[in-house]
Amino acid sequence: MPIYEFRCAKCKTTFDKLVREEIKPQNPVICPNCGSKRTRRLVSRVSSYRSGSSGGGDCAPSG
Repeated sequence: MPIYEFRCAKCKTTFDKLVREEIKPQNPVICPNCGSKRTRRLVSRVSSYRSGSSGGGDCAPSG
């Protein structure tokens, strides 16, 4: 079950929501701040982490 980030069009609150079902007009995500159904899912940032000793992708400076 994915966690999505939403923004309310009425009060401009940004919030996260664990979504257990498909988001449809008949199943709107409700703003926890003001109770509005005028919410929009945001495109969230994704971070990745690569483990192992491949020698590439380290953030630390060398030398």
